[in-house]
Amino acid sequence: MIRTQAHGDVWEISLARAEKRNALTPEMLASLKQAILAAPNSGKALLLSGEGAVFCAGFDLSLCKESPEGEVMRSLLIGLHACVTVLCELDIPVVIAAQGAAIAGGCAVLGGGDVIVTNADAKLGYPVARLGVSPAVSAPFLANLAGVGAARVRQLENGLIDGRTALACGLAHECLDRAEDVHPRALDLARQLAAKPASALAATKRWLREIAPITSADDGLHASLSLVGGEEERRMLPFAWNTSR
Repeated sequence: MIRTQAHGDVWEISLARAEKRNALTPEMLASLKQAILAAPNSGKALLLSGEGAVFCAGFDLSLCKESPEGEVMRSLLIGLHACVTVLCELDIPVVIAAQGAAIAGGCAVLGGGDVIVTNADAKLGYPVARLGVSPAVSAPFLANLAGVGAARVRQLENGLIDGRTALACGLAHECLDRAEDVHPRALDLARQLAAKPASALAATKRWLREIAPITSADDGLHASLSLVGGEEERRMLPFAWNTSR
């Protein structure tokens, strides 16, 4: 469910579960983390993409159906936190092609990118609080990407925003008219970055982490985990699969 390929000096990691809108499973997140960790040995820039019409529709919440005590949700939250953390720690540039949709966990992944490309009709955001799930796990990364004010609104607001609004609030850096143009443009940007002196880029990324550190990431994870398996979540989560039929 994770594919990798080289485009010269660009190493691409793709979420490869298009039939499920690239919805994340614990196994996918474990594989994604390992692929990210291997990226610096495979290319001078990383392109993260999702196959099919959308980048990522978030967690595969249907897996939580048989796990009312929250074991699957815990695995998903921990895996997401690990993936975004290792993305942020890379010394190579990270470009994310977020066409179509980047929702909930899929939107959280954007917090690990240096350059986010999306399209005008894409849907982005964190509509999970209404399901009794706290998006706090992504708050530190989102605040670093888009600023505290934008992060506050997105964390508390259940609605999704389109690509143009994401560009305006800092959640994306380029917004194209057509979804099919997102991947080619993201690959072109990754190639441009890969062509720059690697040591200079690595030093720049390390310095950026120094001046804009991601703080309280573990606290955000623990805040989300603290609600897992609770009464509110058990009551609200079934709406996720009832409305998806």
